[in-house]
Amino acid sequence: MMKSMTDTTVLSNGVKMPWLGLGVWKLKDDGETERTVLSAIEAGYRSIDTAAAYNNEESVGAAIRNSGIPRDELFVTTKIWNADQGYESSLAAFEESRRKLGIEVVDLLLIHWPVKGKYTETWRALEKIYRDGHVRAIGVSNFQIHHLQDVMKSGEIVPMVNQVEYHPLLSQQELRQFCQSNNIQLEAWSPLMQGNLEQPVLAEIGAKYGKSAAQVILRWDLQNGVVTIPKSTNPARLKQNAEIFDFELTPEDIEQINGLNRNQRFGADPDNFNF
Repeated sequence: MMKSMTDTTVLSNGVKMPWLGLGVWKLKDDGETERTVLSAIEAGYRSIDTAAAYNNEESVGAAIRNSGIPRDELFVTTKIWNADQGYESSLAAFEESRRKLGIEVVDLLLIHWPVKGKYTETWRALEKIYRDGHVRAIGVSNFQIHHLQDVMKSGEIVPMVNQVEYHPLLSQQELRQFCQSNNIQLEAWSPLMQGNLEQPVLAEIGAKYGKSAAQVILRWDLQNGVVTIPKSTNPARLKQNAEIFDFELTPEDIEQINGLNRNQRFGADPDNFNF
């Protein structure tokens, strides 16, 4: 059970996805992104999560090419932004992402947010891109249960991944159970609550294992069967975030962390966003 950074979950179509990855949201395209991705790959990360909206796909692509790691050993995710949603526009947006990344086949393509009246058409475009062999897996991001049900009803392929805000203060148990029962891999963005880690419970559990609050949360993600993509530009922190494979939380620890939930979002509400 998840003993190293190379451990993977298997998506519903058989594609293997690393349990731990690097998120590059808010990283700038001025050298910061390329530096960070290179140091993450050096530290053993094999999964990089970007998006058209992050404006750093070119730097991610450059880092991948300059890393010296064979392309097929890396797992690259990007996303269709809200303004590009709809059928034809999503197809065009994907081509643009692919060009910027300099990648022939993207590992995972997601719809970034469920834009009302558009996301089912966007999903149709993702199904086409997948069937054409340009991506290895397709999924969604920030989808609630009713959004997932919509695309499952109107589409032909069930999303393979749902990437959502997920952390101890927002543990989304109902959504997690729905995804599990439909073989949709849940993935956590902002797993470290954007730095709001001052929870005594996390400190106490961490002290038992000689681990930080951040490491406890990331381990909790994995033991809940949730893929996690913490972001850090600090090479020491990148390394520390990856040191979560040498301890295991007890069922009691997990219950205690689950008990922190207060449905608190640091990001936007998927049912009520305006961008």
